[in-house]
Amino acid sequence: MNIKNVYILDDRAILYINGEDAKEFLQNLITNDINKVSEVNSCFSSLLTPQGKFLYEFIIIKHKSGYILDCEKPQAEELFKQLSLYKLRSKVEILNLSNEFVVAAFSHEKFLTFDGAKDQPGCTIKYREDPIFLDPRNKDLGARLIINLEKLYLSLKKLDLHDAKLEEYYSLSHSLGIVPKDLNKLKDKLFGIECNFEELNGIDFKKGCYVGQENTARIKLKNKLSKRLFPVNVINGKIHEGESIYNNEIEIGKILIDSDYPFALIKYLNENFDEKANLKTKEASINVNKPDWIKN
Repeated sequence: MNIKNVYILDDRAILYINGEDAKEFLQNLITNDINKVSEVNSCFSSLLTPQGKFLYEFIIIKHKSGYILDCEKPQAEELFKQLSLYKLRSKVEILNLSNEFVVAAFSHEKFLTFDGAKDQPGCTIKYREDPIFLDPRNKDLGARLIINLEKLYLSLKKLDLHDAKLEEYYSLSHSLGIVPKDLNKLKDKLFGIECNFEELNGIDFKKGCYVGQENTARIKLKNKLSKRLFPVNVINGKIHEGESIYNNEIEIGKILIDSDYPFALIKYLNENFDEKANLKTKEASINVNKPDWIKN
């Protein structure tokens, strides 16, 4: 990622959760520990089904008296509705501020030039009252600035950042093994822990109960994690959502995201899985990229 490049993430949305009960409200729902979120640290988290299946993911940033949720725009409306359902009598206000704020991403190297910046995922500083944070999932994805749309281009000019093609950022995310878009294609199709949320700093196994906690903890404690979400590279042909992946006619996975940045749920501990092999679907030859941050 070039130190002068900035990527305007127009596929991201901003929800804002405020109110007397905001902290407790989020703590009872999300997979991570809201106590990690402060003026100097942001975190990655998710919202699961009661069975522990994936629904939504987001980055949480402390802002003023509440919390910003940086989420994928196609998920924002349903996430807003889901949070509103859980609200009940909690003293919480949930706002969709996506028309007012924008998310911009830039390099890890650029982030470290700011006063107060630390080389640790989630490190958060302020630039003219706007939060800037090193991506809490993986610092190689760089940093993000959340800013009012009206202030965006003047701030980018002052920071000597120049608009670059969003596809470059998507490709980087895909190569790192982090889903950049099309998250709705994963909904209810795999467990949150199979999305590698533990390795991406998105699950806290020491916090109290949250939605989907029981199955998530059981899979972890009983060492039942046998499938993981990995990025796919298409060598030739065409892949389709939901189709099986084979190695020597043995099924070892399934395509879940079939767009420009595809991902598959892979039986990565299966003896028939070989990350160096060319695998097959009905119409394509593919290989699977096991991220180097997956240690087992």
